Amino acid sequence: MSSSAPPRAIDVSASEADLVHLLDRRLIFVTGKGGVGKTSIAAAIADIAVRDGARVLLVEMDAKGALSTAVETGPLTFEAREVRSGLWAMAMNTEDALREYLRLFVRVPLLGRIGPLARTFDFLADAAPGVKEILAIGKICYEVKERNYDLVVVDTEATGHIVAQIGAPSVIREMIQMGLVRDQTQWMLDVLNDPAITAVAAVTTPEEMPVVETLELITALGERTGVEVSTVVANRVLPAIFDRARLGVFERLGEADDLLRTAAGPSASVVIEAVGAAEARRRVGAEHLEALRAGLPASIETIYAPELMTRATGRRVVALLADALAAELDRGGSA
Repeated sequence: MSSSAPPRAIDVSASEADLVHLLDRRLIFVTGKGGVGKTSIAAAIADIAVRDGARVLLVEMDAKGALSTAVETGPLTFEAREVRSGLWAMAMNTEDALREYLRLFVRVPLLGRIGPLARTFDFLADAAPGVKEILAIGKICYEVKERNYDLVVVDTEATGHIVAQIGAPSVIREMIQMGLVRDQTQWMLDVLNDPAITAVAAVTTPEEMPVVETLELITALGERTGVEVSTVVANRVLPAIFDRARLGVFERLGEADDLLRTAAGPSASVVIEAVGAAEARRRVGAEHLEALRAGLPASIETIYAPELMTRATGRRVVALLADALAAELDRGGSA
């Protein structure tokens, strides 16, 4: 599944977790409200690690194809594929995860489709919370436990689903009092609940609903799982166009619209109007970011990714985001 070179050792105890760099973890869940750019951020985080010489597995949980677009490869499958040097990618599939679980832990050889067993499993999954989720989480934790990669980056489903996914081992452990399935949950919890191994990076944008959902997610994860958000990535942040002195000059220009039209033609007013709209959007975004910072615990690092003024897609966007995030991480973000 991976190259023969041994994985990098990360020697850090759980008591030092608050000092652990995001990329020093072995498992990073990247989540966020739909539309905030979490897939691109997940790919960018993986890109930074690959640049540093790590072997990285990127996992798409919802199998919608966004990750294959971000890394510019064909449709992803359950079988991890090396999409470029140092980077493997896969898409989660419940049936294949069940097949692998039975092969690895129950020692049941399965050929072809698992048919009736899969249908029985679907029935149980619909009836009992956490059954389907534990296969996906189990696959991810297994890759981490076996150290098949230096880092596993998970492009999760939207914020509404991640609590159930990460919390599945705890739910199953409470539901099932004995047996093989319950026994399997402990090593998963050992991986998930160790802050030196596992981190959650929540992606948001400078808008009201994404910020609100991010704060709600932080609370929900803390209350219902043993995994906490370690990093918030504020994506698509507009830079300040003017410093304070120049902003005053610009505002006065707007009051001289008739004079500008006479001196420079109507195009000058159009430019000023466009710049004014961008500045107004930046100010509103800054207010939302201030609300975000005010609501975050001091232990959570905040890093910023800029609005990319480009029409590029795929790996070009991922590379630009990786550059920005790497610079932020080097500066230590803001706590």
